[in-house]
Amino acid sequence: MHRILAGICIISTLLAASCKKDYTSPSAAQEDDVFTSTQAVTAVAVGLQRIYSSGRAGSLYNLVTANGFTTNELLLRNEGNVPENQLNTGGGTVDGTNTVLGNLWTNSNKIIYDANRVIGYAQTMDDQAYASGLIGYATIFKALAMGNMAMGWQQVPDTTGTLESGAPFIDRVAGFNKAIGWIDAALAAIAAHAPSGSFLNNIPAGMDIRNTLLALKARYALFAGNYDLALSAAGSVTRKAVQFHYDAIFPNPIWETATSTNNVYQVIDSTMGLPEGLQPDSADKRVSFYMLDTFSTTPKFRIKGFALTNTSPFPVYMMGEMTLIKAEAYARKDDLVNGLAELNKVVTKSPAQDSLGVGADLPAIAGPLSKADLLEAIYRHRCIELYMFGLKLEDMRRFDRPLTERKRNFYPYPFAERDNNPNTPPDPDF
Repeated sequence: MHRILAGICIISTLLAASCKKDYTSPSAAQEDDVFTSTQAVTAVAVGLQRIYSSGRAGSLYNLVTANGFTTNELLLRNEGNVPENQLNTGGGTVDGTNTVLGNLWTNSNKIIYDANRVIGYAQTMDDQAYASGLIGYATIFKALAMGNMAMGWQQVPDTTGTLESGAPFIDRVAGFNKAIGWIDAALAAIAAHAPSGSFLNNIPAGMDIRNTLLALKARYALFAGNYDLALSAAGSVTRKAVQFHYDAIFPNPIWETATSTNNVYQVIDSTMGLPEGLQPDSADKRVSFYMLDTFSTTPKFRIKGFALTNTSPFPVYMMGEMTLIKAEAYARKDDLVNGLAELNKVVTKSPAQDSLGVGADLPAIAGPLSKADLLEAIYRHRCIELYMFGLKLEDMRRFDRPLTERKRNFYPYPFAERDNNPNTPPDPDF
């Protein structure tokens, strides 16, 4: 596996000129040279996971960081970290120069472009079991990339364009639906031909293609307001969690930048940044899962959870999210009985009952609840269960939380996009 990962750096260098969404460039001949063997294409596919999940420039770090500061989950430790400081200040201080947002945007577009090329190659292969693995695996990161942009920006690039005209933009909800369409195509491919062992042995350990695709389908269906589809997809997930795994060569990116240095950011405190009335119960065991209370040092609370060590795995999804998706979908469909029942599965779950150790272990919420009260309770437990998971800003808008509870509502478009794409929309006011 390390041999494949080491080779990714070389291939990524060959593809670096293609980060724009035009995707017709003078380097096209070099890129075509890379896509001439299954081994090379597999290395590019594995590279999607590296680009997404590793390093301070990677998508995962920048998603968690941007979302965390915007929604008051994080405590800035050093104002010299300029992009993080901009996000911490919020409002008009966040502009197109912000490198946290720029990295998330650029990586997302590069992942979509490279994934399209992997999928295109796979569709020409005779070995359909290997090809389906490539399609399913690449689609995971393609969908995550589109979903992350749609959570942060009002409009997202449609994935076509030319060097002269630039890529057109579509509404963010259309972006979620586009990701769902990609996922459906990938699910059909792996249903027709199960991914071969020869493919699965070449990707990082811990990835479950089918369940991850279904979990992302449930997530984005919920965000798009398709509650029946969200319920169906979430109910079809059979594996409790899928995680990115790390080692000494590719360490956990949040640990690498924040936890290990204490010089960038830490968790905010035991309130998790929630307003009075929504803060965690003092007996909620998820607080001690996600943060370490040092009792005396500064800052008092420090990152724990999924970024405690250099090798701490970070979830792509976890079963608590799937249960909360079902709770919300039922509630929005006015099935308040089932909505509360699903919510209470999360509320009463002990750490020992969760595959990742995330459990509130609280008494069940007594019903009946009004729809408004149930939705507020679901929002509260999403914020706690999915702390530092990168989804809270999307949740705040969907649950119509006051603008005063967040530091931006949508992000401005990076200057790298605006300077190169005439279709870039105007920035939002907030």
